[in-house]
Amino acid sequence: MLRTHTCGELRIDHSNLEVTLAGWVHRRRDHGPVLFIDLRDRYGITQLVADPATNPEARTALDEARSEYVLQVTGRVQARPPGMANPNLATGAIEVEVHHARLLNRSKLPPLLINRDGGEEESLRLKYRYLDLRREHMQHILALRHRVVKFMRDFLDARGFYEIETPMLMKSTPEGARDYLVPSRLHPGMCYALPQSPQQLKQLLMIAGFDKYFQIARCMRDEDLRADRQPEFTQLDLEMSFVEQDDVLEVVESLLVAMVPAVTPHKRLPSPFPRLTYAEAMARFGTDKPDLRYGLELVEISDLVADSGFDIFVNVLGLQGQIKGVRAPGCAAYSRKQLDELQEIARGGGARGAMFITVVEKGQFRTSLSRYLGAEQLAAIVERLGGGPGDLLVLVADQPAIVAASLDRVRREIGRRLKLAAPELLAFAWVVDFPMFERNADEGRWEAKHHPFCMVNPEDLAMLEVAPGEVRAAAYDLVCNGYELASGSIRVHDRAVQQRLFQVLGYQHAEIEQRFGHLLEAFDYGAPPHGGIAPGIDRLVMLLVDTENIRDVIAFPKTQRAEDLMLNAPSVVEEHQLHDLHLSWLAKMPQDVKGQET
Repeated sequence: MLRTHTCGELRIDHSNLEVTLAGWVHRRRDHGPVLFIDLRDRYGITQLVADPATNPEARTALDEARSEYVLQVTGRVQARPPGMANPNLATGAIEVEVHHARLLNRSKLPPLLINRDGGEEESLRLKYRYLDLRREHMQHILALRHRVVKFMRDFLDARGFYEIETPMLMKSTPEGARDYLVPSRLHPGMCYALPQSPQQLKQLLMIAGFDKYFQIARCMRDEDLRADRQPEFTQLDLEMSFVEQDDVLEVVESLLVAMVPAVTPHKRLPSPFPRLTYAEAMARFGTDKPDLRYGLELVEISDLVADSGFDIFVNVLGLQGQIKGVRAPGCAAYSRKQLDELQEIARGGGARGAMFITVVEKGQFRTSLSRYLGAEQLAAIVERLGGGPGDLLVLVADQPAIVAASLDRVRREIGRRLKLAAPELLAFAWVVDFPMFERNADEGRWEAKHHPFCMVNPEDLAMLEVAPGEVRAAAYDLVCNGYELASGSIRVHDRAVQQRLFQVLGYQHAEIEQRFGHLLEAFDYGAPPHGGIAPGIDRLVMLLVDTENIRDVIAFPKTQRAEDLMLNAPSVVEEHQLHDLHLSWLAKMPQDVKGQET
């Protein structure tokens, strides 16, 4: 055997036992004649000692061992000398006196320091991802991710769910993002699409009678990236038949309440999860994915300033806009520079700027608005926003969507600066009663807020064609700490309702049949009422390990430009490959990629 034990296994009870270990050189400490090596594998670190006084051959054999060399050693477990134990190491009470050593492989000087986390440019970490993954922190993250997925599988299996795989090569259908397309060699001019999600397939599984389905699903979307988004991601996809909204929410909430303490005991998970309507979340927090670890809710003051005569307020309210504010506790001493920073943050949400009221003491305020508002109006604003001495109030006047986006950004920044969010807290919440449709800003047509397969709230079905903007979907999101973690809905299972939805979205009859005919036909064969949800595993693990970068929790991620720096992908392909697929480039190949190896 190459090893009898792992590098994280040995304890004082193993004293005097002869063992064989294998792993990487984590650290080397040459103390004259005596050599100490920390040997590392996935399970931990064991200190080796090679003493020429007791075993000169082993000492000589280890002379050339350097960082990240791969070794096999055989030796005797012994207690460390008095006062030399390492309480921070699981194996810190023992060491292995090496009797025999064999070099299994050498290593060049690594471009990353494996025995230290961080410090390099992320591009270097991604280029040498296989080295980055050797680090203890990254090993911990992927081990936790494994436990999360295993818990999900075991939990749902105990609840009677079947895990069923769905195809990776699918039909291209509009589901909210741009598809990744795969040209077909056997069918010239035609393409498969990689799945944005298994949405239609899991509905078809319900029609097939499987009742409870789940899958650890890989999904691909060709969309612009950000810190919490990747072109390919993993979600827990599940669907259930003969259910209503509460049934689906109960399964996911029960799963998380059981899983979080099992995999991350240091995290706090208040339950039951609160429920907010979409309208309530937008009104109170300016976003449909609020961070509920702290308050600082948005408060409307339009009625308090409607008769102020201040041109900005008058004009905004005349255009059906609104004025809202948020309290920044203890920020009255903010400098001009800090106020300018909050201005820019508000502008990032679309506002032309923000206005400030500093509460000096009770009844005394410092603000440029004092030229337009009387002392009683200012006092009323401060009272409504809950302001007190030492507080700063931030106001934005604009259209509701801009006010929400701007003050949401300000609220998050204040929470970050004041460290209001307890890092161990996972503040889950359900957001329900989403709008069924939203206007496309460029084209003015209706688009599905979630996707076109959501069931309409039964109370609003009569308004579907006459007032689409007032129709609510039977849709729900799970949010946590400012992130959307899951999205789901009760699905349409009636052909006539689904056709009405497609027509509101502007699809013509021929297009409906071409794109969705297979699903509509399936509805004709006894489709049961059904619904589901898809929690994102990557984002969930992000929150469990306290990182804001989704790339930290994926073994081999892409950059924000959707590039794989390790594999150098995407890359140029050979002309004959394009020919086999009946393709040719419409644009001239960039000069800097000519000659790249495929």
